[in-house]
Amino acid sequence: MPAPGEHHPAFEEYCECIFELGEDDVEVKQARIAERLQVSRPAVSEMVRRLEAEGLVTTDGGVRLTPAGHRLAERTVRRHRLAERFLTDVLQLSWAEAHHEAGRWEHVMSDSVEAAMDRLLGSPTTCPHGNPIPGSDYVDPDARPLADLGVGAGFTVRRIPEELEFTPGLLEYLEASSIRPGRSGTVTAASPDGTLTVEIDGRHVGVGSFASERILVTA
Repeated sequence: MPAPGEHHPAFEEYCECIFELGEDDVEVKQARIAERLQVSRPAVSEMVRRLEAEGLVTTDGGVRLTPAGHRLAERTVRRHRLAERFLTDVLQLSWAEAHHEAGRWEHVMSDSVEAAMDRLLGSPTTCPHGNPIPGSDYVDPDARPLADLGVGAGFTVRRIPEELEFTPGLLEYLEASSIRPGRSGTVTAASPDGTLTVEIDGRHVGVGSFASERILVTA
């Protein structure tokens, strides 16, 4: 059972999901929540009613976090992204392994462990995928989608949005292809279906339209 002042992990999970959908500029509807969390729509409907009763969301014109819900979401997201950074930087886990493991850690991490982890890591501003850690000194790099670039354009990867982290197999592919924040490359070809070919770390790799429209880069 959660301690006084804390919330059930399911509440954290839902508030985190709503926060991240909004962060990715995805319209927050119950169907989107069901898709992201891989649960049934009736289950989402029931949980949203419970969240509303707890004062964590409102449902007037869509599902929105209240100030209390936003604080809970930010705390959960912060712990998840710090855990991902620790699991990749210190324990050398893959992106995909770290993402799944951090989904467990975010619900059990205490304030003291969170502070110690932040200290050990040197107060990072992003997770391994470039998504901002709430409460950090993150500065928006004013990035744009990779798909906006033409053939011949150079770029530096800045962010792999959460939406792509939930696409089966995609994190593994991007990590193996060196499409990671901080890596630079060049668009070398574009197909009619929206697939881009990029040269990065001396390799030519394909990036489908779904990913290229969401991966954020700076020129």
